[in-house]
Amino acid sequence: MFRQCSTAVLLLLTLTGCSQKFNDVNNTVNLAFFGDKDVSLSTEEINKLPYASMYARVDDGPQAFMVLAFAEDRATLGLTDVAGFSASSSPKPQRTQLKWVSADKGMLITENGRIVKTLNLPSGNLVSSHSKQTDPLALGLHLATTPTHWQHAIDWQPGYHLGYPVNSEFTFIADEILDINGTTQPTKHYIERIFIPTLDIEFDNHWWIDPSNGAVIKSKQKLAPNLPYIELILLKPFA
Repeated sequence: MFRQCSTAVLLLLTLTGCSQKFNDVNNTVNLAFFGDKDVSLSTEEINKLPYASMYARVDDGPQAFMVLAFAEDRATLGLTDVAGFSASSSPKPQRTQLKWVSADKGMLITENGRIVKTLNLPSGNLVSSHSKQTDPLALGLHLATTPTHWQHAIDWQPGYHLGYPVNSEFTFIADEILDINGTTQPTKHYIERIFIPTLDIEFDNHWWIDPSNGAVIKSKQKLAPNLPYIELILLKPFA
């Protein structure tokens, strides 16, 4: 089932004003997602918008503003948790894919704060992230009962990188206070150590979690070994 925020792309285009800088469509595509400078809205402006929103930054590039275009409820049938219980014998958290867009029609698709797919990114795209285990982010990293190990697989482009197994281990770092658009937010900071055994590659993802409900407030995620880090800061959550 889809719930669409109409005019989301046009709204972002108006906010950034990027399309007026180039006549060439291809250049506009690159600029609209990455921007030529940081985009920053006031708390009042963000609260007035009828859409969920977030900031996104690719590697050390400028900060972009993205809005939620679609929310798609996903079936949990067939998922198993780390202990091996099937979806029919153990309650599962709802899987909702949130699809965030920029003016150039670039899209980030997230589940429980994790980027699971991207579209139209100039440097390459995460095609899929899939697992038979429930992502600990969905269970809530702040809970003592949540497993700290997870296995999944990823596909990415450019090239034909399909089904690479990924092992994750989550470690709590510290309680931290974030300043998000002038608002103080207590968080729990976790590091996710990523290991891709077939390539012998390791890297870290960072997660800042709301201690009251486990929601991801901020993250720094590497999409795949030869794709960039993307930093996300949640401004207005999807409800």
